[in-house]
Amino acid sequence: MHFNPYGGPAALVAADLVNAGSASELLDGMVRNGMAIRALTDDEATRIAGWAGRLRPVFAAVAEDRPELVNDLLAEAACRPYITTHDGKPPHLHYSAADAGPVGRVRAYTAGGLAHLVCEAPDRLGICGREGCETAYVDTSRNGRRRFCSTRCATRVHVADHRARQVSA
Repeated sequence: MHFNPYGGPAALVAADLVNAGSASELLDGMVRNGMAIRALTDDEATRIAGWAGRLRPVFAAVAEDRPELVNDLLAEAACRPYITTHDGKPPHLHYSAADAGPVGRVRAYTAGGLAHLVCEAPDRLGICGREGCETAYVDTSRNGRRRFCSTRCATRVHVADHRARQVSA
């Protein structure tokens, strides 16, 4: 599924931040999804990790509860869109001021991305359905019926279900 630039890559950044376990994983998730942030101070990483904790409930919530959660994030991010043409790119929207720094940019970008996704496809966010796995994901599949973070988790659940049926038969 194709999302607009804020609903797609920004929501993927949000999921990666939620799943990150270290400062390097925070940065890797941002870079992998196209953010132009190349380094974080320890303080910035700590503040972004705190923000990631605020993002997790959006992924865990049922679709009907997501708008209120995302509105709270938008209010906290205090983002104001503007059009920019940096680095030779065509005109595109940014949701934070150029001088907002990495923390402000991440907050505005992820809040804006989740807002677009919640408005366009609120069922495409989730937490893995395998017991014990807490990985957040954005469902980019064609049919939008994803319940697991990866094929590996889906296979584990399906194999366990199959084995349970074989034992009870």
